[in-house]
This record gives sequence, structure tokens and C-alpha cells, in this order.
Amino acid sequence: MLNSSNPDIYFENRKDAADKLLETLPLELLCSNETVVIGVSEGGVYFADQIAKATGAQMDILLTEPILAPNNHELAIAMVSETEDLVMHKALIDAFGISEDYVYAEAERKYEEEVLSYVYKYRKGKELASLSGKYVVLADECIETGLTMMVALKSVIGEDAKNIYIATPILDKGVYQNLLSVCDGV
Repeated sequence: MLNSSNPDIYFENRKDAADKLLETLPLELLCSNETVVIGVSEGGVYFADQIAKATGAQMDILLTEPILAPNNHELAIAMVSETEDLVMHKALIDAFGISEDYVYAEAERKYEEEVLSYVYKYRKGKELASLSGKYVVLADECIETGLTMMVALKSVIGEDAKNIYIATPILDKGVYQNLLSVCDGV
């Protein structure tokens, strides 16, 4: 949604983005079912908190870490989650001639060194909230490549979530189609 006073600005601030996002969510459905809202990034925690407050749902965070290309330490080629799920960006891996063995080794290293330390830092070592049979909303501040959201989807599917919705105020159109094919709503 464009801002009428400045067509280059979609939202005035995070609160405005969260308010507009809440208008698009099936709040009644989420309020009437056992729901867990999960922030999938640092920026996503704010949106998860706003959604959880609006729905009376439990909130948690899913901790992830990117696996970066060995020849470009700013390019994420894969993502590993605290549930030890891994999603790879196959096109990038192939384009740069990166071996999958490298990706798996880095995922194991990042999990052991980074992700587990986040679990202790943010949750005192406790596991992710139980998602079995529950409605889950995955919240993020924006989705560009979909790598973080895809590993989050894989993780909550593996945790037996009943229904999965994705909530974000900013989303790439191509990624939207991919995500919609694997969840209940975006």
C-alpha cells in the first residue's frame, strides 16, 4: 500500500506496517484456534509480538543461521534452523560451483557454534514451543529470497503444525507464489 503523501513510502513506520498487516490476517480464525506466532528473524520478532497480542496467542522465535558462500561472505546460499532443518539455494550453489558437502559441513558447524548458542541466550536452552496440532503464524519484517521462510516452513511442518500462515508486510512477488504453494495462507 502506497503512502498518499509520498508514493515511494509504503509504510510510515513499523507500527503502521504491523497495523496494516493485522488488517489482512484471519484474526477470528487465529483467535478461535490454538495458535503460536513465531518470529523468524530479529526484525520479525516485533511483528510476531504484535500478532500474538492481537490474537491472544503464544509467541516464540525460531532461531536460524545463514550458510554463506565461501567466495562471497555476504551471500547466503543456505539456511539452517534450530530444528536442524536445512534449506539450500540450489541455483546459487550450482552457479558458484559450491559442493553440497561444503554446505552440509557449514550447516553442522553453524548449528553447533551459532544456533545452539542462540537457543541458550534467548530461551535458556528450552526447545521451541510445541506446535503439534496448532495453527502457526510465521512472521518476518520482509521476505526477499525466501530462504529464511522456507527453512522456517520446513521446521514447523516437521513439528506437526496443523495450519501454517505467513505474515509479512513486504514480500517479493515471485517468492509469494512459491510460499503460497506450501502453506495455508500468505
